[in-house]
Amino acid sequence: MAGAPDAPYPNTEGHPSLPEPAGFGMLLPRILVPPPGPRSLALAERLVRSEAPAISTLANGDRPVVWHSAAGSNVMDVDGNVYIDTTAAFGVASVGHRHPEVVRAVQEQAGRLLHGMGDFSPAEPRAALASRLAAMAPMQPATVLFGLTGSDAVELALKVAAVATGRPGVIAFDAAFHGQSYGALAVTGREHFRAAFAAQLGRHVLRAPYPYPYRFDGSPEDCAAASLDAVEHLLAGPPPTSGPVGAVIVEPVAGREGEIVPPPGFLRGLRALCDQYDVLLITDEVYTGLGRCGRVFAVEHEGIIPDLLCAGKALGGGMPVSAVLGRADVMAAWRPVTPEAPHASTFLAHPVSAAAALAVLDIIATEQLVQRAAQCGHQLRGLLEHLAARHPSAGQVRNLGMMAAIELVRDRATRAPAPELIAPVLAAALERGVILLPGGMHGNVLSFGPPLTIREEQLEFAVNAIDEALTVTGQ
Repeated sequence: MAGAPDAPYPNTEGHPSLPEPAGFGMLLPRILVPPPGPRSLALAERLVRSEAPAISTLANGDRPVVWHSAAGSNVMDVDGNVYIDTTAAFGVASVGHRHPEVVRAVQEQAGRLLHGMGDFSPAEPRAALASRLAAMAPMQPATVLFGLTGSDAVELALKVAAVATGRPGVIAFDAAFHGQSYGALAVTGREHFRAAFAAQLGRHVLRAPYPYPYRFDGSPEDCAAASLDAVEHLLAGPPPTSGPVGAVIVEPVAGREGEIVPPPGFLRGLRALCDQYDVLLITDEVYTGLGRCGRVFAVEHEGIIPDLLCAGKALGGGMPVSAVLGRADVMAAWRPVTPEAPHASTFLAHPVSAAAALAVLDIIATEQLVQRAAQCGHQLRGLLEHLAARHPSAGQVRNLGMMAAIELVRDRATRAPAPELIAPVLAAALERGVILLPGGMHGNVLSFGPPLTIREEQLEFAVNAIDEALTVTGQ
């Protein structure tokens, strides 16, 4: 590598030597050097020397490709390789990376008002976005609270529930990822995320099994019933040490834990239990919402109305913004008791992020992305099932709209998870120009959540690349 250890690697800052190819955003892959290439490796080494290990897999020896630019469903790395992104960058780029209308809205707003004063003095985009989100909320009448991240939205919803009910207890699920800040971490499922902080986390959370039909010995209906029985047992039993239960929080599809789609009727049953025991139902739609699952919000598949709904990721189209949409009467319980707001944030409903979110909502409507997610979801399911039939390690394909997964197993008879297969398959797919995301409670799931604007040819290429990756790795 050229240059001093801490000097910028040539062409890694600004990359004037990396023009995007014509049609970038709608292209099939173009691999110039085997990934990760020399520039990616150089930047990764530089980063690992400067960044604390808690927020980086580089500390584990990973050397990923380093992104240079992205548009549509394409990503270009700093070595000039062009990939198809099947992750939409954790679901953020549902309308496509760098959508022209989002970029235009960001540029115009940044040129007019780059920042506001958080809760103290609102900006125009904040008012417009609040009105827009309140109007589209499944519960009516609705009001809105803003955050920057999905964790923010989850914590705001938990705060609202605690104030509105006067009951601090919360029921969450074992297959749950709600974020890693303290309040969200308490309701997140994975023990290894919580273990180091167990002494500092609240004791207000009870856990129930999420309905996971593939790993349940019985019918999907029995799986849903067992989960609901466990929830009712917690609702009817002794409260957590902090006090009685006031809310249940659930993902309509368990995202990071493996795109686990619960059986039909589960969410309806959960809504009924919440009504029976007079507790609030919080749905975390940070990933599933805004069209990802073939409806504006995934709860619409079950026809239920939550009391509070968390949104984020896709909402900003690449800019940080999240929101809680909630029943107006429930949200009204949390209000100022002094001249100051009871919840404040410097970057609350940041004007540029709010402008981007308004553009995203327009794009979803005008480009009919909800309908497209439903249609492409059928196509994706068919492609993945055809692939799975060719590979004995593909234990199950599941999806809801454009949120899909292949669960890899050692053999189909025992369904034993095969997390050891994930890394070689991801590497082989990357060599073919396809970015995949690992996931699952057992670390054995290939997760799919591409931009809702992905071309059919790109989607087919991505699945074929996975087929080849499974073949070359002997799976």
